[in-house]
Amino acid sequence: MTPGTTLWPTKRSAACSWGDECDVAQLILYGLIYGGIISLGAIGLTLIARILRFSHFAHGDMMALGAYLALLFRVTLGLPMWAAAIIAVVSTAVAAIAIDRLFYKPLRRTGPTILLIASVGVALVLRHVIQFFWGAAPQVYQRGVERPWIVWGLRIRPVQAWILVMAVLLVVGVWLFLQKTKTGKAMRAMADNMDLAAVSGIDTERMIVWTWVLGASLAAAAGIMLGLDTQLRPAMGWLMLLPLFAAAILGGLGNPYGAIAGGMIIALAQELSTLVFNTAYKPAVSFVLMVLLLLLRPQGLFGGKA
Repeated sequence: MTPGTTLWPTKRSAACSWGDECDVAQLILYGLIYGGIISLGAIGLTLIARILRFSHFAHGDMMALGAYLALLFRVTLGLPMWAAAIIAVVSTAVAAIAIDRLFYKPLRRTGPTILLIASVGVALVLRHVIQFFWGAAPQVYQRGVERPWIVWGLRIRPVQAWILVMAVLLVVGVWLFLQKTKTGKAMRAMADNMDLAAVSGIDTERMIVWTWVLGASLAAAAGIMLGLDTQLRPAMGWLMLLPLFAAAILGGLGNPYGAIAGGMIIALAQELSTLVFNTAYKPAVSFVLMVLLLLLRPQGLFGGKA
């Protein structure tokens, strides 16, 4: 299929001639693409909150780290995008384990507030390291104009189609991992009750490592997808932090499946809000939804722990 071609043509497919309905459908499509990115980041955030018992404010910057590592392997070393993405995901997971050992593990017994403050410091360090090596100017994985496909009158770029497909595959993979594997079941048991999990023979330190591997890998994948869809900027992860937390809280902080639904709801709400408000107000939609939910249903829509 060649970019710019029209799929399943109808009398209306070549152009959006069906007015407001087409605008809404186009925004819903963009919301699903953006929702896949938010959901992947929110899953890792909520797993860390549930298992390690603190809000990880450096999670957005781990997204940025993964995105910029992929840029290093793609542009500097000339690797194919798929290979650069895989190596960047693995590298981000290794970096997350190292950060945990250096900064979080020594503070684990001090309580969630100290860990939260430490994560803010880690976020600042990651952001400035990225800016030091890559500069503050926007970066892209590949230059040039990408012609969109036209599907039933809706525009979607080939890279966006791949983002949507990969997001779905990764979400299904996470579900299978948590539901079907011994490690995934142990992580869920530890999330429910860490002390009981330790007494029952589960290696809690090993599960903590797996939590960082899974959370950082998903964050890196989300960051790479965001970079493919838009541009890479040092502050891209920081700007994603509000939608990530809003999605995690909406789904019930600590509920990975709720985080998926929360990510979709937040993304769709942000995109559809542009029918009424300027696009600059999209982040405010996340904030308003998060505050309303904390006031009305602090445990989230899907019953996670408050």
